[in-house]
This record gives sequence, C-alpha cells and structure tokens, in this order.
Amino acid sequence: MTTQYGNQPTGQQRAATGNVLSIVAIVLGAVALIFLPIVFGVIGLVLAIIAKVVRHERLATVALVVSAVGLVGGMILGALVVSA
Repeated sequence: MTTQYGNQPTGQQRAATGNVLSIVAIVLGAVALIFLPIVFGVIGLVLAIIAKVVRHERLATVALVVSAVGLVGGMILGALVVSA
C-alpha cells in the first residue's frame, strides 16, 4: 500500500525470513547425534556459522551449540557402539 505522496511505503514491513538457517542447523545437529555425525554435524556447523555471521539470526548461537554437541556426541556414541 502506498500513500498519496508517491511510491513511499506506509510503514508496513515485509515479513522477515526468520531463523531458517538456524532451524535447519539445529535439526541437522540433532540428526548428527544418531546418524552420520561427520556429515550432518559439519553441515550443521557451517549453516550455523553462516546464520550467525552473515544473516545475524537470533537462534544461531543455539544452532552452533546443538551442531557441535551433535558432531562430538555422535562420534563418541558411534565409537562406543562400534567398540561394544
């Protein structure tokens, strides 16, 4: 919607894209805890870093932590399962 004074917006803003990369990184970190931690954990970490540095998403720090825990925890869990 525009005003009568030209093509200036009336204060309505577009919907923000949100925390899409952060949410994907959190899901990948959780999956990495159980299945292929080196693949999903690393991809989750990369997406979380991009979300934090480039896009400044609010959930990026949580995504970093979950992805790192999924990566390390999945490798430890995998080593325990293989050695048993």
